[in-house]
Amino acid sequence: MLTLFSLLTAVPAVLALHLLEPELVLPAFSALLFVEAAFAVIAARLIHSTHSADDITLWDLAGGFALIGCAAAVLGEPDQAALFLTEQGGPRQASSP
Repeated sequence: MLTLFSLLTAVPAVLALHLLEPELVLPAFSALLFVEAAFAVIAARLIHSTHSADDITLWDLAGGFALIGCAAAVLGEPDQAALFLTEQGGPRQASSP
């Protein structure tokens, strides 16, 4: 399961680095991690593991994804998130410093 979530994180992250503008990578990565955290929570609710508490569980993965997603959102600027959520194909206005 850890390998699956690692691939689900790495492949879109590499694609985002190549396909998106640099200022849009952090908001996209944050959104990706929140979605993965939701999938990990759903999987943890559906799969009841009888392993010991010493192992890493899906709940740990969900918490890690959410934590890293929050960090990516904090490191990005609000105007970058707004730019990510607006249409990408339209003309852009020049922003003043």
